Amino acid sequence: MSSEPKVLVGGLGVDDRGEVGFVNEFDFAGVRRFYTVRNHRSGFVRAWHGHRREAKYVTVTAGAALVAAVRIDDWNAPSPSLVPGRWVLSAAKPSVLYIPAGYANGFMSLTDDARLMFFSTSTLEESSGDDIRFDARLWDLWDVVER
Repeated sequence: MSSEPKVLVGGLGVDDRGEVGFVNEFDFAGVRRFYTVRNHRSGFVRAWHGHRREAKYVTVTAGAALVAAVRIDDWNAPSPSLVPGRWVLSAAKPSVLYIPAGYANGFMSLTDDARLMFFSTSTLEESSGDDIRFDARLWDLWDVVER
C-alpha cells in the first residue's frame, strides 16, 4: 500500500430491494484485527494515536466523522507545525481511509451516532509495544468552519 494516507472510494448500489454499500478496492490484506469506536456525543475528539510499525484502515459505519492523520517527524518531540491531512468520512458514502505506519491519527464525531471501524495490521500484543499517544490538541484542526 501507499506510504501516504489514501482514501479507497466505494459506492452505493440501490434498487427495488434496498441498497448495497461497497469498497471493492479494499481487500483486507495484512489485517490482523478490527475494533469499533463510538463517542458519546458529536464534537468529541479522540486524538492523537500513533504507531511506528502498525498501519490502519478506517471506515465509518454510522453517521459521520472528521478523521485526521499526520506523519510523525520525531516520536519523542513531534513538531507542532506539522500539517495533518483531514478527511470527512460518512456512512452515507462508503469509503476506507488507509493510514500508513509512521502516522498518528485521530477523529472527531460529526454526528451523535458516528461509529468508526478500524482495521489494524498488528495484533493487540504487537500494537501495545508500538502505541504512542500525543495530546489531542497538539495539531488542533478540529474546528468545523462555516462556509
